[in-house]
Amino acid sequence: MSALRGRRVVLGVCGGIAAYKAVDVCRRMVDAGAHVVPVLTHDATRFVGEVTFSALASERVRTSLFDDDDPIPHTRLGQSADLIVVAPATAKLLGKYAAGISDDLLTATLLATRAPVLVAPAMHTEMWEHAAVQDNLATLRRRGVDVVDPESGRLAGGDVGEGRLADPARIVAAAEAVLARGHDLAGVRVLVTAGGTREPIDAVRVITNRSSGKQGYAVAEVAAARGAAVTLVTTIGRPAPPQVEVVHVDTAAEMREAVLARADDHDVVVQAAAVADFRPKAPSPDKLKKADGAPEILLEPTEDIAAELGRRKRDGQVLVGFAAETGDLEANAAKKLASKRLDLVVGNDVAQPDAGFDVDTNRAVILDAHGGVEHVPLVHKTELAAIIMDRVVALLPEKAE
Repeated sequence: MSALRGRRVVLGVCGGIAAYKAVDVCRRMVDAGAHVVPVLTHDATRFVGEVTFSALASERVRTSLFDDDDPIPHTRLGQSADLIVVAPATAKLLGKYAAGISDDLLTATLLATRAPVLVAPAMHTEMWEHAAVQDNLATLRRRGVDVVDPESGRLAGGDVGEGRLADPARIVAAAEAVLARGHDLAGVRVLVTAGGTREPIDAVRVITNRSSGKQGYAVAEVAAARGAAVTLVTTIGRPAPPQVEVVHVDTAAEMREAVLARADDHDVVVQAAAVADFRPKAPSPDKLKKADGAPEILLEPTEDIAAELGRRKRDGQVLVGFAAETGDLEANAAKKLASKRLDLVVGNDVAQPDAGFDVDTNRAVILDAHGGVEHVPLVHKTELAAIIMDRVVALLPEKAE
């Protein structure tokens, strides 16, 4: 049975040539059993007729904050929705939503809801690739908004390129997936590590790595949006969602202490941090002076947090590790999976410029303890985080029953 059956869906339609495809999205959701309430922006009515949506949807079209019998239509729509889908979502809508601007019924409804939101952007290639649009999408993703990325194909005016609205069937499938997922991590305690540790050489200098913490933060944000109680142990000063407990650390030793003190109380531990394998054995308490010549720095290994967690792992606990590699990705990830007693390992090739360290995208191979292998193509790190948490849910004892 479709996850849409019996669910109340607000379908937002923005002004763009792709608005005609929203008619098919509406019809498909109604056919799947959803109660669809269409909300059209003023610009959308330049491309599609209100009568068409009113005839196909479960209720008449709404277009205005003020020309309605209900004095507060956005509040009613936002509170009653099980899901809000915006297709097409224009650059204008994405910018206003990211900035918290509510100057029409659709944007006001988006800000007046606690329901999950799915946006399907559509625009010309140049607009889609603009830094401002991508920044706004990154902001929305961090806040838990699901995105159906556009496809490459024919655009308005005879152009061809990326930015074409996703196929209606794909949008409806994504809506079903969002509703099926729901708060599937409610009651689950998730511990996430993020960032690269910093090992002191002297009072000023450190040994560190290029990890930005973006993947770990994405996991924490996705887990929290799906109802988990999340603790984030991080070396990064970036803010996290207010419902996430944040523990700041700096060195591998501090991260080990923070993680081991909390791991037993958590059902899931996702080790996304890039923890140093070595540290200076005798860091100087003072700044080393260049005039004294190049120092010889003797290194010693740091404690292996993943291995210790594996040894201490309790029944039912799920351990997820990351393997940042520059070659033999699958083989090296498999070794880590076995040696650390992990349930899942996410391997990624950090030598790729569009994946790994300090970028918003990633591609990965996910191995599990039962021999499963899943290759994930280039996706936003939030999407990879969602894929990882989907795998985690399937491994949790109470979820698997």
